[in-house]
Amino acid sequence: MDTRVGRWLCWGLVAVVVTTTGTAANAPAGVPPRVFRAGAAVGDITPELGAMIIGGFSPTPAKHIRDPLQVRALVLDDGGQRLALVVCDNIGLPREVCDEAKRLTQQLTGLEPARVMISATHTHSAASAGTETSLGPNGGRPRGPAGDDPGSTVDAVTLYQRSIARRVAETIQRAINQLEPAHIGWGRGSEPSQVFNRRWHLSDEALRRNPFGGVDQVRMNPPAGSPALVRPAGPTDPEIPFISVQAPDGRPIALFAAYSLHYVGGVPAGVVSADYFGAFCDRMAELLGAARGAQRGHPPFVALLANGTSGDINNIDFKTKRAPQPPFDQIQRVANVVAAEVYRAYQTIEHKRWAPLDVRYQELTLKSRRPTPAMITRARELLDRPTGGPSWHPLEKAYANRVLQRADAPETVQLPLQVIRIGDAAILTVPAETFAEMGLDLKQKAPFTLAFTVGLANGYLGYLPTPAQHQLGGYESWVGTNRLEIEAAPKITAALLGLAREMTSPVSAIAP
Repeated sequence: MDTRVGRWLCWGLVAVVVTTTGTAANAPAGVPPRVFRAGAAVGDITPELGAMIIGGFSPTPAKHIRDPLQVRALVLDDGGQRLALVVCDNIGLPREVCDEAKRLTQQLTGLEPARVMISATHTHSAASAGTETSLGPNGGRPRGPAGDDPGSTVDAVTLYQRSIARRVAETIQRAINQLEPAHIGWGRGSEPSQVFNRRWHLSDEALRRNPFGGVDQVRMNPPAGSPALVRPAGPTDPEIPFISVQAPDGRPIALFAAYSLHYVGGVPAGVVSADYFGAFCDRMAELLGAARGAQRGHPPFVALLANGTSGDINNIDFKTKRAPQPPFDQIQRVANVVAAEVYRAYQTIEHKRWAPLDVRYQELTLKSRRPTPAMITRARELLDRPTGGPSWHPLEKAYANRVLQRADAPETVQLPLQVIRIGDAAILTVPAETFAEMGLDLKQKAPFTLAFTVGLANGYLGYLPTPAQHQLGGYESWVGTNRLEIEAAPKITAALLGLAREMTSPVSAIAP
């Protein structure tokens, strides 16, 4: 008879050791077996028309809603442990929004904050969940060019932030209300055709200038088909890991997946869209025969697609020029291809009657990335110059503003790190746009059959290049785009692997 020893964490502070003899499938006489349960729900976080859509360096007011932005929640319960996985259609959720959502969740449901994972998809066609300096009839004006930096406008709490936090908590509550007996499985697909490293070595020095007056070794998003292209600066991760739950009769309840691909785009200015993340969820429901109205008498099936390690990955093959496409065509194409691969892999997995859940949580203290005195001096000089003159780089004044903002940043920052164990699978979370090579390293070293990273989780702290990628330069490494110390990636990796090793237990504790 097998013995399972698990250490269960309550808000990262108190560990209780629980020993259970037998498994859900083979419980001792007179002891009822544990029942695995799952519940899922969807809530709406679509902003009002007029809200400022960020994602580029010129935010624009929303004029049309092409598809709703949603918060999707999956709650799992193994009879002793409960946790919630949440994905929001937003470019990135500042930590204060995630923390408020968790506070409200605990108030509503009793679920401890450490047991809730809240991530953002990184769609570039959504309103900011950061805060803004002035709120007018059009939803507010950012302080300066936001780029894909959801924290670049933070000054005061906005109504939209509070709305997102409240809706996350309510959606988790609804998922808990719909908990039902479930079987659980996990697996992986692979779709290399849709992921490309967007950082390139180039032979033309003029294409590698940076806004600080220097020249980088690589450039993000170089001109497609350029003769100056030499080679990509890093790898890609084509894997699509997923967790599936279904009712004992095989009815699909929910599917949580992650893909290491940035947003796809091709969305007209002023249009709100969930990008390929939302389209994947809809397509997955169709493939599993669980589209709206197909599950009468039961809660609707919910698919969730999280952003993996896509900090240096996008959907553009820079070796060739791509012909212009109609709006949303590429979004749907990517969603269909990725969903088809998950559906293929879904047919091969075994759904188990019971599997253990566990969570580990840690607050990691790191140094903030701050500008050098020379950067600060140059930034002030740039901002004092009249506009319209020659420039070294088109974004040099935008980054002069960012340099001065980072000069006032605190010396250290707290990172919420979380590892979630689901049977022999583990989800490792990072509150940043993580590079693919860091995600690949974590997969190789984590002590689980299936391990993967969800980025932009429980907060947003900019891009997270590895130290080697920092040496190459490029947009993701620039001060203002990057907010954490240069050695942040290996320190985060070590902390996550330490948490993962704490919860490893024998495979035999998992019921067939």
